[in-house]
Amino acid sequence: MQNAQAQPAAGSTISQDFLASIVVFLVALPLCMGIAIASGVPPALGLITGIIGGLVVGFIAGQPLQVSGPAAGLAVMVWQLIQDFGLAALALAVFIAGLVQLAAGLAGLGRWFRAVSPAVIQGMLSGIGVLILASQFHVMLDDSPRGSGIENLLSIPEAIFKGIFPLDGSRHHMAAGIGMLTIGTILAWNKFKPAALHALPAPLVGVVVATISVIALGWPIARVDVPSSLIESFNWLSAESLPLLSSPAFWVEAIGMGFIASAETLLCATAVDRMHSGQRTDYNKELRAQGIGNILCGIVGSLPMTGVIVRSSANVEAGGKTKWSAILHGAWILLLVAVFPQILAMIPTASLAAILVYTGWKLINVEGAKRLAALGRGELLVWAATVIAIVSTDLLTGVAIGIALALGKLLLTFARLDIDVTNEGNRYDVALRGAATFMSLPTLAERLEAIPDNSEVHFHLDKIAFIDHACIELLEDWHKRHPGVVSLETDVLRERNKNSDSMYAA
Repeated sequence: MQNAQAQPAAGSTISQDFLASIVVFLVALPLCMGIAIASGVPPALGLITGIIGGLVVGFIAGQPLQVSGPAAGLAVMVWQLIQDFGLAALALAVFIAGLVQLAAGLAGLGRWFRAVSPAVIQGMLSGIGVLILASQFHVMLDDSPRGSGIENLLSIPEAIFKGIFPLDGSRHHMAAGIGMLTIGTILAWNKFKPAALHALPAPLVGVVVATISVIALGWPIARVDVPSSLIESFNWLSAESLPLLSSPAFWVEAIGMGFIASAETLLCATAVDRMHSGQRTDYNKELRAQGIGNILCGIVGSLPMTGVIVRSSANVEAGGKTKWSAILHGAWILLLVAVFPQILAMIPTASLAAILVYTGWKLINVEGAKRLAALGRGELLVWAATVIAIVSTDLLTGVAIGIALALGKLLLTFARLDIDVTNEGNRYDVALRGAATFMSLPTLAERLEAIPDNSEVHFHLDKIAFIDHACIELLEDWHKRHPGVVSLETDVLRERNKNSDSMYAA
């Protein structure tokens, strides 16, 4: 049973959950704003999603220690959606994605969203990492991203030149300095942080150091645009976007958003399960909670949400025990935005973009690719093809290509038949292992025809996982023409096939 272990009573863990919520809040704050900027929307829309992820989804989640909010994995998809259909389309797309998730959770499909090849998931995350790194590299210099992932990658040398040599009074070199200071601070903090400040997240330290430096130097680089009122920043779902429902391309992106958000959420929940010994994930409940959360995000027009591994792992490592740590982190975000927006307005945009550049590099995960390579060249091929397809086309196309290749690899694996022919004197032993299908006919026929006439042949068919009628008929025809065969129990194989067909028909 998924929920055999009960969640601890809130009263007995309130101090641990309170402290964990502070840590999660500090981790989530720069990520919510940075992911919004990477998605091409105002930072407030990322903060709103973080608030809903904590205050709403935190209450009803199927994994109490998972933290929900805007995810870097969807930033590329949101950016593309806005490029294709405009900002007004975001609210409708997120609303539809939430409906898809809610319907899937009510239908009990939660566990099936996990049935995706790890090579495809790793390739999807790596491809997203490349796209985020390439686009945010330009934002880190107070410049604008180019039109596509390939263009962003190819123009990185130009961006480096701008960051080193100031031209025509530009401030790109100042922003680049702040971006590199942020990344340097993150790397240094991760390596040398004092034990007493272990819980303080490196991205927050990087943002604080960068912000203080910009204020001290008086550099006129871009800062975060924070609205005076959170409600004023709502991008409300409106009737103006309804004509998009007649666009098949819009439906593909909206439903794809729901699918990818679900896969990322449930894979994250599985990872969280491995991090602690408490309550296991109820996948359908988690999917329903995410659906409700994204429906609300769609109504107010904020970023889509998923369960996110960085914030969730921070929650577990900080000692979170119940859902209250996730809920309270949403409350702290709301309190800061509502009461102290002037603090957020001091943060340089280049610093948040630098966090996303660092996050993009982590998502690429070269070590993960090496582990896939150790499992076989086929896994590495699926990963590489998914990454290349995502970078050169778009996220949905890349994932679809990766899934198609993974299925093709699976079919080839299950269609493989090992034919082992050994002989001693006039005796030949033919052992078949694997799946004997019509695809194996040429090889099987060739190996059988190579056996000399009038030989004593013994067939060993107990290791066959599946044999189709085409191969059975080949064996029977060969048997008729070679009476030296001692035994060939094709009747047993036919009966096995008949039982299998009956089972699937039922």
